[in-house]
Amino acid sequence: MNTNTQLNKNSSEITKDVNRYDEGIDLSNQASQLITRMESVPFSRWHIKPRIIMGSATFFDAFDALSLAFVLPVLIGLWNLTPGQIGILIGSGYLGQAVGAIFFGWLAERFGRVFSAKWTVFLMSVMSIACVFAGNFQALLLLRFVQGIGVGGEVPVAATYINELSVAHGRGRFFMLYEMIFPLGLMLSAQIGALIVPSFGWKWMFLIGGIGGLIVFALFFMLRESPRWLISKGRLGEAERIIEEIEASTDKRVSVTMSAPQAVVKGNWKELFSPFYRSRTFIVWTLWFSAYFVSNGLNNWLPSLYKTVYHLPLEDSLRAASITNVVQLVAVFACALLIDRIGRKRWATIAFLVAGLLLVALWVSGAKSAYSVMYLGSMAYGVMGTVTVLLYLYTPEIYPTRMRVLGTAFATAWLRLASAIAPTILGFILGAKGISTVFMLFAGIAVIGAFMAFRMVETSGKVLEDIAP
Repeated sequence: MNTNTQLNKNSSEITKDVNRYDEGIDLSNQASQLITRMESVPFSRWHIKPRIIMGSATFFDAFDALSLAFVLPVLIGLWNLTPGQIGILIGSGYLGQAVGAIFFGWLAERFGRVFSAKWTVFLMSVMSIACVFAGNFQALLLLRFVQGIGVGGEVPVAATYINELSVAHGRGRFFMLYEMIFPLGLMLSAQIGALIVPSFGWKWMFLIGGIGGLIVFALFFMLRESPRWLISKGRLGEAERIIEEIEASTDKRVSVTMSAPQAVVKGNWKELFSPFYRSRTFIVWTLWFSAYFVSNGLNNWLPSLYKTVYHLPLEDSLRAASITNVVQLVAVFACALLIDRIGRKRWATIAFLVAGLLLVALWVSGAKSAYSVMYLGSMAYGVMGTVTVLLYLYTPEIYPTRMRVLGTAFATAWLRLASAIAPTILGFILGAKGISTVFMLFAGIAVIGAFMAFRMVETSGKVLEDIAP
């Protein structure tokens, strides 16, 4: 009797295990079919709305990130700021961005890409308006830190969202043309800063960024969630309804070949350091740190350098600094057109080397004139700017959907750390060693970036699920 009961119990357990296995296979097949259907639809009118809305959010992210650089030349005289205080003030925003990247990255994995990005925009916009009322160094330091939490969360979540809506064929060009909105935001904020700050005062920079961001926040309620994220959570019915909308937007289809069915798997941040992903994680973290140490170090300091080191008038300093963002926009556009043909790895390696050579030239020449910095520094920043944008394409590609935002968020946390460290260090180096030493440091970091870029995984033309199983 007891033996029969035990046999029946074991048989029942085996049946349940088989059913669970069959159910898992079925879910994996459904998930694979949905991904295949999504990949078979080329870019169409459906993709326009998410690109515009998420792109607008990224625009104001860039605007808010750079606004301080064009406010500082005024605040230096108004509040008698020292080079050390300038570096700390710039760095505080980036420290907040590091916190925001991790927090909102976690939020995006748990509650969705659109949900997380929406609240990053709200936070950074409200805090931008709050900066208008900052009356001293300490108040602005705190407000920029909190604003940085929103700024730091928006771009990695937005980049992941757009990447997940992209298909393998032409993904690089599609994404890079979208991501051009960030350097465009930097360029326009530079032009607006050069016009607004001397004429109307520094507070208008923060006010423009805050009001514009709140308008974009309202538009977020029109966005659809990422089908890939829904599939990763087992919400296949919701994903299918969105994919049906995408399919209905065009009759065109492309052939898709995928290596294996995609299982519905729960993500874990510890997987970033698993044997398969460990080297990818280490390489991409170093790339983010290197690229942004140089680019944001240059971008945030140049307006102040022109005024304090080369003694240019305020308007001339701001105009000279704005040139760097124009050069970057042109370089990123060229990258967008060529990236699928040249490849991520080759482009990044060459860009690091070229930027390093330009910075070495500035170091050797002693950076004795504002014009040498304006030309060589702007070209170095423009070339490096293609890498900073390229990393937003590359990083989400090398991780699976179950941890794509977290992988991107942890990586971008290194850019925030680099962007916080660089201005702070440069402020003290400038006072102790002079301007040429600053460019020597930049050149050394660029060489490290080139070495790591050579070890990248090439992802051009591959389905996301095949790059990162």
